Amino acid sequence: MSNSSHITFFLIMSFFLIRINNIQAQEKKSFTISGYVKDASNGEYSIGANVYIKELLKGTNTNQYGFYSITVDKGTYHLVVSYIGYQDFIREIVLDKDIHLNVDMKMEVITTQEVEVVSEKSDKNVTSTSVGAVKMDMQEIKKIPAFMGEVDILKTIQLLPGVKSAGEGNTGFYVRGGGPDQNLILLDEAVVYNAAHLFGFFSVFNGDAVKSITLTKGGMPAQYGGRLASVLDISMKEGNNKEYHAEGGIGLIASRLTIQGPIKKDTGSFIISGRRTYIDVLSKPFAKPGSPLKNSGYHFYDLNAKVNYRISDKDRIFVSGYFGRDVLSFKDKSSEFTLDVAWGNSTGVVRWNHLFNSKLFMNTSVIFSDYNFRFGAGQSGFEFELFSGIRDWNAKVDFSYFPNIRNEIKFGANYIFHTFRPTSVSAKQGDVTFDFGNVKKEKAHEAAVYLSDDFDVTDKLRIHAGLRYSYFMQIGPFDRYVKDPISGQTTEIIHFTSNQKVKDYGGFEPRLNIRYQLNSKSSVKASYTYNLQYIHLASLSAISLPTDTWVPCSQLVQPQKGTQYSLGYFRNFMENKYETSVEVYYKELQNQIEYKDGSLPSNDVNDNADNQFTFGKGRAYGAEFFIKKRIGKFNGWLGYTLSYTKRKFPELNFGREFYAKYDRRHDVSLIASYDLSKKWTFSAVWVYSTGNAITVPVAYYIIDGNFVTEYGDRNAFRMPAYHRMDISATYTPDRNKQIERKKQRLTKRYEKKGKDVSAIVVPKKWAKNYESSWSFSVFNVYNRHNPYIIYFANEGSFATGDYKAKAKQIYLFPILPSVTWNFKF
Repeated sequence: MSNSSHITFFLIMSFFLIRINNIQAQEKKSFTISGYVKDASNGEYSIGANVYIKELLKGTNTNQYGFYSITVDKGTYHLVVSYIGYQDFIREIVLDKDIHLNVDMKMEVITTQEVEVVSEKSDKNVTSTSVGAVKMDMQEIKKIPAFMGEVDILKTIQLLPGVKSAGEGNTGFYVRGGGPDQNLILLDEAVVYNAAHLFGFFSVFNGDAVKSITLTKGGMPAQYGGRLASVLDISMKEGNNKEYHAEGGIGLIASRLTIQGPIKKDTGSFIISGRRTYIDVLSKPFAKPGSPLKNSGYHFYDLNAKVNYRISDKDRIFVSGYFGRDVLSFKDKSSEFTLDVAWGNSTGVVRWNHLFNSKLFMNTSVIFSDYNFRFGAGQSGFEFELFSGIRDWNAKVDFSYFPNIRNEIKFGANYIFHTFRPTSVSAKQGDVTFDFGNVKKEKAHEAAVYLSDDFDVTDKLRIHAGLRYSYFMQIGPFDRYVKDPISGQTTEIIHFTSNQKVKDYGGFEPRLNIRYQLNSKSSVKASYTYNLQYIHLASLSAISLPTDTWVPCSQLVQPQKGTQYSLGYFRNFMENKYETSVEVYYKELQNQIEYKDGSLPSNDVNDNADNQFTFGKGRAYGAEFFIKKRIGKFNGWLGYTLSYTKRKFPELNFGREFYAKYDRRHDVSLIASYDLSKKWTFSAVWVYSTGNAITVPVAYYIIDGNFVTEYGDRNAFRMPAYHRMDISATYTPDRNKQIERKKQRLTKRYEKKGKDVSAIVVPKKWAKNYESSWSFSVFNVYNRHNPYIIYFANEGSFATGDYKAKAKQIYLFPILPSVTWNFKF
């Protein structure tokens, strides 16, 4: 660790020792009220609901499972619970003993003729110690114009300050100068290694199955680790435990369906959600007979499933899973050429919640996560296959301890067994198999323990102090190919047997957030975060692709190290209707990897992937400005980021510092939504960002009859700026009119069959719950030709003296309208 890391480590340990003494003194004269907060209509537990004592203006937030605990002195108080879109719950309590109180939250009732967006009226962004953390509501996300009508979580977070898009239509994202591998993406605690469909144009997350999204881009809490830049924590819905429901949608390229309901009313529930594209199905009838397109196609699909069951008041079980695949196939009978490409994620999670007492909550999880990529091709009897991937088995336990109203302690442990499958190749011609070596698997253990405390020092000063210790060990079986530094030839192969240690690393990771409240409307926050990351993503592309390879730390590859400092000013206006913030940050990155010039993943055959890497460091700094209107018929936000992201590798760019490929100087996002009436909602998005940094040729020569291209400095050229506007309109028909139309259809059907129309009855349940809507959207309204790729075409010749290289660009998407029909019953 650096000197600053050592200082922070000792400060945090001192804080913990002081807090232990204070807690023991306070616990002797207090009582506790605790319980769960849930939606009264469906039994879903509420994540992040505000629970506080009105007289003290102090409280807490429910955890990921809806649990809260508040300990205060004996007395009579008013307990208040508030949550986005729900009526406030207020109850007088006499606290002369420990109380267990579960709260059922009722939806906000709109009594006026105008439709108002009901939002959270708390000042959590000002009062909490969270720095660079954003929680987003799915209803808010679904209002934002979507590419081809598909609601996309990852594209939505790209609209936040400090988060940058990987490119046109791409779901990859970069946070505060970090790479795509430095984002920890969790779905119900399971790591999702590749969160993209269609080479990045859609994310793998089906919005109908998602309950909440929290993005942390600075001040990462100690319970999270293994990544340097950010945490995107996504929780799936649990399912309605009151009654059965179905919802879905039919769009131009995909359809989706979600079914949920009780296993046992008020005790257990399930949810199953699926989505599939049908480009392949719709296009084949239009392909000419004998055309390669007749036997080719592309599609992706997702399946989410989850069940939960309350065993007792103190125990609950959750089982959830995700399975998704992209499948691309091509077959040309005339040339006998075939192509088969598939990639995707699989996750499975089993969780057990246990409440030891009113102050101590535990969650234990067993998690499986897998990502694999396979590329297969063949022609005239020759078959070639390339594949890679990563698989994890993970066990973790997390405790939350609530000693008093001013204090929340979290601690736990985590263990992961990694199996890496770097790029492997197989090939055969008829009965002849070519030897490219055995399929390589690299295995490793990763473990961590952590402790954190979020506490009030004074009424104005609150501190979140955390400490994490992580350990990583690569194990055999493994073959190390030792290279001659000059010739690059293998000089020795060192064999490691099964479970033999190859290399290990470890270290402390201190975290510190401080909030000083200036007044009831504003505060200043600062954070320090030191992270270690033991896995790397090797990529040749400027965007994240399925072909990218995950590799572990090894004898050559050291852990990535990240140190981030951030400072922010947060202020709310007009009774928290407007939320504003300004944050600045500085980040240092060590042990970054890139492929050496001229290296390719296929060079890993009979070699180690890390022999193709070069190593360097980076730094990033910038400022983020954010203003958001949260309440009313008209709402949205404006974000602006000014940032610099630089890298320095001794073996690249002649050792000179260069801008990272995802460096953007300016980034602007404007999002607006207006509820015109109960039937119509309109939304718009406008984005602007500085163009991508790329390397381009600057001169051409003929030397000894050979054509030579000279390139300029690495990433020294900027593509044209990117900007685009999207708009959408959602029409929700009147429910009574829908019921009347249903009756009319039934009447015609009865009359046609000669039945008694007086017997027609529309079920009350259908009349109560059925909803439908039409979403109309236009992507790239003013048809901006944003460059996706710039290439250089040769024109003329040296012989005639008129040779020149002309830059040309390829753009992907013109103006694209779409329509989606959504339903719920």
